[in-house]
Amino acid sequence: MTSFEQHPLDWNHWFTSAEPENATLPGNWNRCNELQKMLIVRSLRQDRVSVCVTSFIVNNLGSRFVEPPVLDMKAVKSTCRTPLIFVLSSGVDPTGALLQLADASGMSNHFHALSLGQGQAPIAKSMIEEGVKTGHWVFLANCHLSLSWMPELDKLVEQLQVEKPNKNFRLWLSSSPHPEFPITILQAGIKMTTEPPKGIKANMKRLYQLVTEDQFNRCSRPVLYRKLLFSLCFFHSILLERKKFLQLGWNIVYGFNDSDFEVSENLLSLYLDEYEEIPWDALKYLIAGVNYGGHVTDDWDRRLLTTYINGYFCDSAVDQPFFKLSSLTSYYIPRDGPQSSYKEHISMLPSTEHPEVFGQHSNADIASQIAESRTLFDTLLSLQPQVTSPTAAGAGPSREDKVLELLSDVQGKIPALIDFEGTRSLLQDNPSPLNVVLLQEIQRYNALLNTIISSLVELEKGITGLVVMSSSLEEIFHCIYDARVPPLWEKAYPSLKPLAAWTRDLSQRVTQFARWAETVQPPTLFWLSGFTFPNSFLTAVLQSSARQNNVSSHNPIHAEENSCIVTPQQEDGVFIRGLFLEGAGWDKKNSCLVEAELQMVCPIPTINFKPVENRKKMSKSESF
Repeated sequence: MTSFEQHPLDWNHWFTSAEPENATLPGNWNRCNELQKMLIVRSLRQDRVSVCVTSFIVNNLGSRFVEPPVLDMKAVKSTCRTPLIFVLSSGVDPTGALLQLADASGMSNHFHALSLGQGQAPIAKSMIEEGVKTGHWVFLANCHLSLSWMPELDKLVEQLQVEKPNKNFRLWLSSSPHPEFPITILQAGIKMTTEPPKGIKANMKRLYQLVTEDQFNRCSRPVLYRKLLFSLCFFHSILLERKKFLQLGWNIVYGFNDSDFEVSENLLSLYLDEYEEIPWDALKYLIAGVNYGGHVTDDWDRRLLTTYINGYFCDSAVDQPFFKLSSLTSYYIPRDGPQSSYKEHISMLPSTEHPEVFGQHSNADIASQIAESRTLFDTLLSLQPQVTSPTAAGAGPSREDKVLELLSDVQGKIPALIDFEGTRSLLQDNPSPLNVVLLQEIQRYNALLNTIISSLVELEKGITGLVVMSSSLEEIFHCIYDARVPPLWEKAYPSLKPLAAWTRDLSQRVTQFARWAETVQPPTLFWLSGFTFPNSFLTAVLQSSARQNNVSSHNPIHAEENSCIVTPQQEDGVFIRGLFLEGAGWDKKNSCLVEAELQMVCPIPTINFKPVENRKKMSKSESF
């Protein structure tokens, strides 16, 4: 604390630096070792923890522990009695790689695949029985879609251990993770994950594994094809990785997969073979508009897709040497050569990419980095012993004692219930839309407070042995010990705050409506974030205005809309606070949007919501 007081400017400079893990710490703190420095970064700049952990592992264990290996099916050692199981994840389909392996192993004519689903069980059973006799490869895809048949498959796998199958027989399975998938099959088989690797470099490396040597050399215009193939791989990797930016990446997260890439690669080769001049418009439409665009449902996401494809598929990409795919110098189309030269170029790309590769502001990945750090910490917490060991009993208070202490602290901060019946009787002479919203909010918060109080009382009884600890009480116990909000409490409204901050926030929320109920007058300034259902409040504002202005319409809400004005001046309507900007900053002096500083969100000043006449003319269908 003394160091913060003595060197405030130095600490501020360190805190606001783009890479604080590499910046010099103020004063004597620079003498910290690597692990101690990670603890400081974790306390002050949680978004940079994953970068620190990665560099720590690289420095102490080696880079191979942070770079996911490309799945090499040839390296899998299996027998005719061992099923091979692909654990699926979104965005990856192992079928193409499996077909390549069958072809390389001389089993392409003896490879039988079936996607499981309704009515496919008898066919799958006969395929396995035939394969055991003749030595075929059998691939049963999407086992999670046929869970009712899984017990029978379990018996078939068990029989493989007893029978003597043909030595060439192999049973391949793929399934999404599901609790009902038979554990015995997992124990008997070899598990392979096909999770898409993290980062543009790893994704491009994997895509070049999917393209065989024959495919790479099949086009009649090889130089053009190879350059545009590199652009296509970059395009696919960008689309997959962009979802890490959460709402700043895609309005809706889409499941782009290997099939999209494979179809686009075939289209690219076909069109280059068929046309003398590259049909850019047709290629871009089929790839971005139809193939990848078939997943996209949001107009802004579609525009983003079009912007990317226009930048990567153009005359300059094939005419200009070392065409840049980004404003960063590392990302460009390399000199033409064999497939190995392209793979070598990809291996030299940065392991972690800057948001500028995606055309994003440097702040864009703060949210994803914090989410990644939270996942890391949650995983570490879940690995902690849930029961205090006898040897550690004398080291300090037990988990139960700590939870009882925290439980008492939370009970002391939970606000009292709001008098719903008393408020309703006071408001019965004035049933305005805003008063209806007030009563609805009081009901929701009182229900939440009752749930919290009763669950804490039950938990206290469970810890002291007066009642049996149920699974729900155990969940609340572990959440309070980890300073997390129990899921049972979070049902009222979404929040990412830890328990202490969430409790303070709840008290402020209840206080807003308790004061409103006491005065029986709407506040001058509404805290919009404090509403469990803000939409009902904004609708009530429209209804109140429609009544005051005598708007004559079959649906008065359609006749008006809310106009947002960020202003300190007194205006009609209502004033609200509690909103934040993500991806931009706010210039208070000039009252306008500006580029964001080094922060994830920026508070917005008071906003005046003023109902105005709806600028959209109502159609005949709306007026009835």
